Amino acid sequence: DAVADPDRGMDAGGVGEVRIASAVALTKAAAVHVDSDDADGDVSAAAAALGAADHGDDDAQFTVDGAEDHELLWYGVQEIPNLID
Repeated sequence: DAVADPDRGMDAGGVGEVRIASAVALTKAAAVHVDSDDADGDVSAAAAALGAADHGDDDAQFTVDGAEDHELLWYGVQEIPNLID
């Protein structure tokens, strides 16, 4: 089951954040979400800056916020084989 993180409320930046407590069978999925190729650099930089942003670093928070400018692409689960190289 997907479980919302109880330690991060809306004011802590946890909007939309979930943690997966155990494996989820693909048969239970309706779609997958994938970053576009042009988001790779920004998402990687945001992942690297997340810890500093959580500790109040404004520059790191700016980097993390920049990753939100990219829309996730949505695919049906039947399209997964086409996404995997």
